[in-house]
Amino acid sequence: MSGTLNKVMLIGHLGDEVKLHYFEGGNCIGRFPIATNETYTNRQTGEKVTNTEWHNIVLRNKAAEICEKYLHKGDKIYVEGRLKTRQWQGEDGNMRYTTEVHVQDFTFLSTKDGPAGASSGPAKPAADHAVEKGPREAQPVNQPEPEDDLPF
Repeated sequence: MSGTLNKVMLIGHLGDEVKLHYFEGGNCIGRFPIATNETYTNRQTGEKVTNTEWHNIVLRNKAAEICEKYLHKGDKIYVEGRLKTRQWQGEDGNMRYTTEVHVQDFTFLSTKDGPAGASSGPAKPAADHAVEKGPREAQPVNQPEPEDDLPF
């Protein structure tokens, strides 16, 4: 295979509120952490073990504003994007690194009455964020197939 692939798909819960930062020209960036869990049973002790992994999520412009408006700490979300690593020099002079998921698509999974304790505001239906990808075509439901002249 001659190409490469940088793709991440996560389903997790927000660990904090979405924080927006606006730039000159009206663009903005939104950031929030999500937690994913892995649960298994320890074979030797029989006890259930849960490991939590934290991921730094980054969205831009309209997507960031939508998430800031509708998502709250504890809400469940599906995100799809690519990994990006940043580096900077800390105040102590040492180089610092962080790896982020730059989101290309997302779907809200919590509902207003959801088990996550969910949103204090209205939950946004998953298909409504199609603003990011363009309108989706409606699929016909239960329409009879057109008759044809084929003998089989």
